[in-house]
Amino acid sequence: MNKFTKSVLGGIGVLMASSFIMACSNPMADSAGAESLSSRGAARSLTLLDGSPILGMAESFAVFGGGAGITNQGTLTAIKGDMGTTGASTMITGFHSASFSYAETPLNVGAVDGLVYTDAPQGSAEDFEIAKAVASDALTAFNYLASLPDGTDPGAGQLGGLTLIPGVYKSASGAFLLTGSDLTLDAQGDADAVWVFQMASSLTVGTPLEARSVILVNGAQASNVYWQVGSAATVNGAGGGIMAGTIIASAGMTFSTAGNASATLLNGRALSLFAAVTMVNTVIAADGVSAAVPVETPVEPPVEPASPITISGTSAANVVAVVAGGGFIVVENNGGLVTVTETGTGTIDIANDGGLMTATNTGNGLMTINSTATGTVTVTNTGNGRVTINATGAEVITITHTGDEDFTYPAL
Repeated sequence: MNKFTKSVLGGIGVLMASSFIMACSNPMADSAGAESLSSRGAARSLTLLDGSPILGMAESFAVFGGGAGITNQGTLTAIKGDMGTTGASTMITGFHSASFSYAETPLNVGAVDGLVYTDAPQGSAEDFEIAKAVASDALTAFNYLASLPDGTDPGAGQLGGLTLIPGVYKSASGAFLLTGSDLTLDAQGDADAVWVFQMASSLTVGTPLEARSVILVNGAQASNVYWQVGSAATVNGAGGGIMAGTIIASAGMTFSTAGNASATLLNGRALSLFAAVTMVNTVIAADGVSAAVPVETPVEPPVEPASPITISGTSAANVVAVVAGGGFIVVENNGGLVTVTETGTGTIDIANDGGLMTATNTGNGLMTINSTATGTVTVTNTGNGRVTINATGAEVITITHTGDEDFTYPAL
């Protein structure tokens, strides 16, 4: 069944659901038309009166931004499902799908593994018609959820710290808070158990300083949790936390806030009817199963070269030590001129009691040189081996080492 066929069924569902809502509001209506979710059996997935899914064409959508679009900040955002808006495609920013990139920057990257439905310029006329059908079906679902009777408010508007069995819950004040502690939904062993949360105004999950989560136990499924929000939903402004269920909000949604590095998870859907959906490092999975959270690989700071250690003797000697790698140069000089250059990561250790000495190490090896005579010692090491020189005579010694094996002079 393609999405246009589903749209026709969704339209039938709109009419039948509307009739159901009118019957519920009519005190003279047949009492069967006003059955509560509990009396119909809370352990049943919600459907419209024609048996079609309550969400219609919005079923496959993880995010819908009404006519105002969807905005992402951060590089950890991932959308598992379809995404769309009835606004122009330019109202989607910080995302990419398999087909298009929507105003992404190096700091704002969001992966969408489904399809993106929007108007021109990157959307087609067919995409736009689908987006409009999704908006209609989401509104139908919103009205249907709002119509369910017998909602209770066990925490006086505060859901934090509660454990709730399946049923309809309605905020007496108009707003629900989930702060202070997490909310637990207990299906009591029934995987089809349904929860509906109704609020005339706002939903707030977590605080700017602390994230909160919805915990599903004993068979509870995120796909059977619904949040009908009369105005706006704010989810975990501190970043982090795990929200569960389909949120349908009239006035938009916000997930996390700018600068938060911890990913905020929603196992469900974020469907906004008339305003934008804004997210920062947010992972949303329409099938209710958490998508893998992308992990940023930390960039290791560059390692600063180790500072050379130079010790000069008491004679009129000059010592020049240059290190460009990560090794140390240790020089003890009691006469003559010593020039040392180290461009690898090895260590050069020289004790010179007289004479001219030049040592150059461009490899990774360790050079140890002891000179007690007035001769000239010149050593060049371009390999990775260890070079040990012990010069005790007055002759000139010149050694060039280019291999990776250890070298000792004189030979032992």
